[in-house]
Amino acid sequence: MLARSFANSPNALGRGKTTESRGGTPVNLKKGREHRMSRSLLLPSQGPLTLQELLARDLRPLAGARVLVVGDPIVDHYLWGSVERTTPEAPVPVVRHERESSALGGAANVAHNIAALGGRADLVGVVGRDEEGARLRRTLREKKIGVGGLIAETGRPTTVKTRVISMGQQLLRIDREETAPVSARTADRVIEAVRRLVGRCGVVVLSDYAKGTLSANVIAAAVRAAHERGLPVLADPKGRDYARYGGCDLLTPNRREMALATGLPVSNEEEMGRAGRELIRRCRLGALVATLSEEGLAVIRPRGKVLRIPARAPEVFDRTGAGDTTIATLALGLAAGLSLEDAAVLANHAGGIVCGKLGVATVSPAELRGALEGGAAANKVRTADELKILLANLQTAGRKIVFTNGCFDLLHPGHIHFLHEAKRLGDVLVVGLNTDRSVRALKGPPRPILAQDERAAILSALEVVDHIVFFDDLTPEALLRELRPDVLVKGRNIPEDQVVGREIVQSYGGRVCRLPILHPATVTDLVESIVGKSRKAGSAS
Repeated sequence: MLARSFANSPNALGRGKTTESRGGTPVNLKKGREHRMSRSLLLPSQGPLTLQELLARDLRPLAGARVLVVGDPIVDHYLWGSVERTTPEAPVPVVRHERESSALGGAANVAHNIAALGGRADLVGVVGRDEEGARLRRTLREKKIGVGGLIAETGRPTTVKTRVISMGQQLLRIDREETAPVSARTADRVIEAVRRLVGRCGVVVLSDYAKGTLSANVIAAAVRAAHERGLPVLADPKGRDYARYGGCDLLTPNRREMALATGLPVSNEEEMGRAGRELIRRCRLGALVATLSEEGLAVIRPRGKVLRIPARAPEVFDRTGAGDTTIATLALGLAAGLSLEDAAVLANHAGGIVCGKLGVATVSPAELRGALEGGAAANKVRTADELKILLANLQTAGRKIVFTNGCFDLLHPGHIHFLHEAKRLGDVLVVGLNTDRSVRALKGPPRPILAQDERAAILSALEVVDHIVFFDDLTPEALLRELRPDVLVKGRNIPEDQVVGREIVQSYGGRVCRLPILHPATVTDLVESIVGKSRKAGSAS
C-alpha cells in the first residue's frame, strides 16, 4: 500500500505555552525559524512529493537528493571457510580458510546505501592513519561517496569487525577498535567538516556506533549547524543516555534500545507509543521511527495513534545492516520531498530487501521499484558482488550452483522448459540477464522488446529461478570468473567447443551441460513473425 492514508496523524509539534499556530501548523517558539523549517519536513501533511509520484517518475527524485552522514565508519571484514573437525588443543572448530571479503559498515554503510539508491552522500567521520583507513577511503571514492569530511587520527585504529563464517553461520567476531572519544582536536575537525559540508545537503544523519566520533559536543554542533540551515537531523542512537541526542528531529531506535533508554516495556503497540513519546519528550524530537525487525516499522509522533508499517521481507536471511538501510532510505526520501510517513514506507521496503540478502548489503533503485510495485524481482535481482558472497557461502554449505544466461526477451515455453531442466542439475539456479545495452549490441534494433527490469520481473515470477544478475558485456565471461558456478548450462544448438565460458568453468573443476531445445523457434523468429503479420494487416487495411 503506497499510502496517503499513512498521513492522517494530527500535526502536534508544539509543546504547551511555547507554541502558537501559524497557518494551521503549531511551531516551537524556543527553537526559532530555522528549526521550524527543519521540522516542517517531518509534518504528517502531504509533502511536495508522494510515493505514487516518486514511482511514476522512476525514482529519479532520489538521484537529486543529497544527505550528510556523520558518524563512525567501520570496515566489515569476512573470513569464509569450511569446518570439518575440531582441534585436539581445545573443543573448538578448525576453520579451513577459503577466501575473504570486505564491505563498508557503520556510517560508511549508511552513506553507501544512499549512493546505491542513486542519491548523493558526503561522509564525516574518523579513521586511523593505517592501511585499513586508506582502503576505506578508496572504496568510498569508488562508490561516489564524498570523503572530504573523513578525518585520520594518529594512534587510533580504523574500526574493523572481522567475522569468521562457515556453513552459513557466524562462528566468531574479532573487533579491532578504539571506543574512547576522539581527541579534542579531532572533534574540532569533525565539527568544522560538518559546518563546511552541511550547506549542500538536504538532510543530516547521525550514525552512532559508539566508536568515539559522536560525542555530545559533536552532536550538538551538528544539530546546530543543520538547524541554522533549516535541515532536519535524523539519528540512529546507541547506548542508554539519549540526552545527548536532544534537539534532533528524529530518532530510529529498535525495540530493545527504546526499552533500555526509557526503562519502559515495549511489548505491544500501546507500550511502544508510551515509550516512544517519552523519548520524544526527553529529547525534544519531532517524531520517532522504531525499527521492529520482522514486524516492520512504527512511526510515533507526540500525539495521535502509532502508525504501524508491516514488514515487507518474504524471507529474512540476514538482518545485518538493515538499520543502516532504513535510516539511509528515510533520509533520502525526506531529502527528495516525501512526507515522513511515505519515507517510512519507502524505508520499510528497502529494509525488507536487505533482510533477504547475506551480510551488509545495499538496495538498488530497480529492486526498490520492484518492491514498491509488489513484484518478486526485488528479492531475486542481485549485483555480482552480492552474488559472489552469497554463492560462495552456499557452496561452502554443499549446495550446487547452476548458471545459465541469455536475453530472455519474449519468454516462451521453450525457455520455461529449459530453465526447469537446468534447475534439476543442482540446487540453486542463477540466470545471467543481458542488459538492454548488450541486447541491442547483440541483436540490433528493435531489440529488446521488453526492458531489462520487465524481463527480470517475468523471470522472477518463475519459482525455478533463484537469483538474477544483469551483465552489460556481450558475453558472461567476466561474470563466470566472479561467481564460479558448479554447472554452466547452454542449449544443444551450440556445439560444446563454442560454449562461451566453457574454459573458465572447467578450469576450476566445474562442468558444462547442454540441454535440448524443445521450442525450435527463436525470439528473433517470433519478432519477425509478429512484424510480418503486422505489415500484412496494415497493407490489407
